[in-house]
Amino acid sequence: MKTRKNFSFILCLMLLLSLIAAPPSIKPIPSASLLPVSEAASRPPVRGKHGMVSSVSQIASQVGVDVLKRGGNAIDAAVAVGLALAVVWPEAGNLGGGGFMVIRKADGTATTIDYRETAPAAAYRNVYLNEKGEYIKESSTFGHLAAGVPGTVAGMAYAVEKYGNLKWADVAEPARKLAADGFPVWYQLETSLKNGSKNLSRNAESNRIFLRGGKPYETDEIFKQPELAATFERMIKNGPREFYEGKTAQLIEDSMKRAKAMTGKDQLWMTREDLKNYKPVERAPLRGKYRGNEIITMPPPSSGGIAMIQMLNILERYDLKKMGAGSSQSIHVMIEAMRRAFADRAEFLGDPDFVKIPVAGLTSRGYADKLATTIDPNRASTSQEIKHGNPTGFESEQTTHFTVVDKDGNVVTNTYTLNGSYGCHVTVEGAGFLLNNEMDDLAPEPGKANMYGLIQSEANAVAAGKRPLSSMTPTIVLKDGKFWFALGSPGGPTIINTVTQTIINVIDHGMNIQQAIDWPRFHHQWMPDEIRWEPLGISPDTMQKLTSMGHKFAERPGNMGDCEAVMIEDKTGVRLGGSDGRRNGQSVGY
Repeated sequence: MKTRKNFSFILCLMLLLSLIAAPPSIKPIPSASLLPVSEAASRPPVRGKHGMVSSVSQIASQVGVDVLKRGGNAIDAAVAVGLALAVVWPEAGNLGGGGFMVIRKADGTATTIDYRETAPAAAYRNVYLNEKGEYIKESSTFGHLAAGVPGTVAGMAYAVEKYGNLKWADVAEPARKLAADGFPVWYQLETSLKNGSKNLSRNAESNRIFLRGGKPYETDEIFKQPELAATFERMIKNGPREFYEGKTAQLIEDSMKRAKAMTGKDQLWMTREDLKNYKPVERAPLRGKYRGNEIITMPPPSSGGIAMIQMLNILERYDLKKMGAGSSQSIHVMIEAMRRAFADRAEFLGDPDFVKIPVAGLTSRGYADKLATTIDPNRASTSQEIKHGNPTGFESEQTTHFTVVDKDGNVVTNTYTLNGSYGCHVTVEGAGFLLNNEMDDLAPEPGKANMYGLIQSEANAVAAGKRPLSSMTPTIVLKDGKFWFALGSPGGPTIINTVTQTIINVIDHGMNIQQAIDWPRFHHQWMPDEIRWEPLGISPDTMQKLTSMGHKFAERPGNMGDCEAVMIEDKTGVRLGGSDGRRNGQSVGY
């Protein structure tokens, strides 16, 4: 036994000496970030031969698949999913908010539907400031005064009536049934309701419905919403304009009257006339290219498409694949591209019906060339030194997303929101749904940060009828002229960088759609001048290298986004669903 121990000791010693004496020409083992990403372990995408729906909720995704099986197309299914999320994901799914939908039909034509909220007629530039010109705390984030005129019902109705195969009643019925019969609460919803309880409890109706008067729902309990079911029933019976001109509109106005009586305001904030006048807008999509692949995305009043294309134009000048996913070099140049795009966002973007936006200049390759020359490969810029550029010379935190692809190849990618979690936390009495706090996405104080820390200029100042600037970035990517993948995410300003990084992960690093979504994220938005990062997302040595270059990191890490995407598999044509584990998203296919 002693001889064996001695022999083992000698072997170990010889091995150690051989390693110490190894010549310097021996190559070190490559870091994990430089290994082929296609070999990295990851849960596989969900597969579906005929159709795929990806959303934050398995219940809502299944609703969409059921609609596809009944003969609905991707537009029908997307509307059904959006309405179902208003029941099962009240944090962001909604009737009382708004959003953006990007559609690409099987024949290759594409369009977008802007159903962003609008400022009521009572809104004006300084509505959220006191007599000293100071911001009134919470005035644009909590309570009735924070709400814009909802656009979700009008936008969903417009989509299904113009581009769907089914009737409005067919796609609204699953949501009505979920609200009436109830559904089992899942863990993510339980957590969301408990996290939102502090502000939900401040509104009596929200406290009663969503918190049961102080007894928040637990996982697997059945959650029924009879008032919301009645709202759906009215819209099914009388059509979607009932929301804007019928009893539901009256309930919204009555809620505003009660708030007016409590606050002593002279003028009613939102009226039936505001609701009656609301119309969605169909807009031509914004288009760009990245490494030969076509990008189809949302134009203003979303800032997401412009900022994403601007960043991709800058980054196309760098060999990100050679740098390696997660390397200090790739993170550095991506952060610098983010910094410049967000500086321009703050200065130039707003509602195109109110301000002239240099879209062509901001998304031009010539302007990207100019911005790229300001990036030092070895040193971080500071946001104080990076101001907005001059693109005119080149002219020629809580949301949810879902993506749907049908058997014919029609695609819908949709992002919609209440803005903050549970919006302004006001539930319309007798109607069962929450109102948004989207007015904070305008600029209550131009030049000052909003609830997401974003600086916004006079271009986004409050005005009656104005649509707030948004970061939502529903996007479709084509390869060789054919649909490849579609995606989007919630997350306030992090939306833009979540979508951009996921696209880079697929195109530059060869990841499949699930790997691209699971990969760690980081975020920079010009101001504040810091990198937000995810737990375990950046290794200590990479962080040290970036810090030595002058980058600053946020004090604590935190997860970002909830990307929901669908990709077409090469050769087989199978639909691949990718859902984000950060919020336990679920893809369902058939």
